[in-house]
Amino acid sequence: MGLMHFAGRKLAQHLSTPRSKDTEVATCSPAALGASLQAGDVLLVAGNTRISTAIKYLTQSSWSHAALCVGDLLDSSATESEAQMLIEADIVDGIRALPLTEYSESHTRICRPVGLTSAEIHQLCHFAIERMGQRYDLKNIFDLARYLIPTPFVPTGWRRQLLALGSGDPTRAICSSLIAQAFQSVKYPILPLVFTPANDDPMCIMCSDKTLRIRHHSLFTPRDFDVSPYFQIIKPSLARGFDPSTLHWE
Repeated sequence: MGLMHFAGRKLAQHLSTPRSKDTEVATCSPAALGASLQAGDVLLVAGNTRISTAIKYLTQSSWSHAALCVGDLLDSSATESEAQMLIEADIVDGIRALPLTEYSESHTRICRPVGLTSAEIHQLCHFAIERMGQRYDLKNIFDLARYLIPTPFVPTGWRRQLLALGSGDPTRAICSSLIAQAFQSVKYPILPLVFTPANDDPMCIMCSDKTLRIRHHSLFTPRDFDVSPYFQIIKPSLARGFDPSTLHWE
């Protein structure tokens, strides 16, 4: 192991250390969360680590992490509590699978794509599964060192670029970058750039149709799935039926 890689791993472990004072409570029960999740859903997490604090500040959002639900594609025989149904990119362990119980006590949000066929959902889930084991290039410690200051002064226009981690190698996926690539593999929009072609007819201001341009996967943040007009927000407490008369008040 090289010196830079060793230093990068130690720094990544430091940034991944939880900050208990920043912990946000879960807004639904683990059972309700598990019953609501489907393959293809994006689970946003309000993390409580050192790097999470910086990501929340830079994106002006509650969400610092994202994971993709692949359902029972990894292990159809395991129980719901034991099944590894989430795929995520971690700065220490790389792209890995983990059970839902890892985030059952965290503040989360389910973002569901609309209009995808079963085959397309299967394809995007396998895109993430096939990349399990790939790691972030920890030799680029300068990419991690920027997060040692939780709330750095960064102009608004530069914040998204600051979150682009890694050496540019597409196999060095991190967090929402991996999930963005998975959805781009089936041509599903998240937050595409809107491009208006030049209009050759000055008498017709409405003759130019707007087209969409793919945003580079490294520039996506967890917040983008929340604000995207193409993802439905699923609230487990409401999805299973909510009756306010059953609540017990003090």
